[in-house]
Amino acid sequence: MEKGITHDDVITSFGSCFTTEMGRKLEESDYNILNNPFGVLFNPASIASSIRRLESGMEFTIDEVIDRDPLYGTRTGITMPKSYASFYHHGSFAAPSPEEFLVKANSALREASRHLAASDIVIITFGTSWVFRHLEKNIIVSNCHKRPAGEFRRERLSVEEIYDLFAPILAATSAPSGDIAPKRWIFTVSPIRHLADTLHGNQLSKATLLLAVDRLCSNFPNASYFPSYEIVLDELRDYRYYAEDTVHPSTEAVDYVWKRFKETCLS
Repeated sequence: MEKGITHDDVITSFGSCFTTEMGRKLEESDYNILNNPFGVLFNPASIASSIRRLESGMEFTIDEVIDRDPLYGTRTGITMPKSYASFYHHGSFAAPSPEEFLVKANSALREASRHLAASDIVIITFGTSWVFRHLEKNIIVSNCHKRPAGEFRRERLSVEEIYDLFAPILAATSAPSGDIAPKRWIFTVSPIRHLADTLHGNQLSKATLLLAVDRLCSNFPNASYFPSYEIVLDELRDYRYYAEDTVHPSTEAVDYVWKRFKETCLS
């Protein structure tokens, strides 16, 4: 980066649980960051949708509320209280009634819209290029919320689709525009493997993300890449740097990547 991040900068971050880890480190170091305003997001389409929603400020409506895991009692025989969310939010936003969910979601949206508009830095971590499309609504969802599998079709985004999602966003924030501050974008690719995609499918997914990010950074001077994926896979090869599930980085690995992030991206 030509200019390191300072404590005067306003930061918003979006993406996978790896974003949560780096965001937490920035918060602990007293940086002004809003981390994952819609909860953890894994795919580029959902991240782009979240950014567009915050830019528009359009609040969520009752038509977008869904019943989470409607088959839970059928599968388990255990009666559980219903909970509600949306296909645009992580399960952490769930609430016992549609009205409570909307209050929670729209309060977060209003705060996040203001924060993003004022942000100097946006950090994006892509987790996977695999997505689930809800067939009836014809939307890519951020979270399936354990709805019946037949409601969805699994797809993989292409390099071109990811580029086309983010190119207009980067172009619009390369210079001041109305109330929107110019922004610098830091892209990363999560080193966490999505084993449900199979090992080969995960490699295809990560390669797609890396190629898309490379194209964005090559075409937009306000975009840069931080190699968290390469640091974990190439510098921290030993399994002692992974948690017990052998998928997520250990605390030691997160601390190492944070050290490299400080050296590379902070003032």
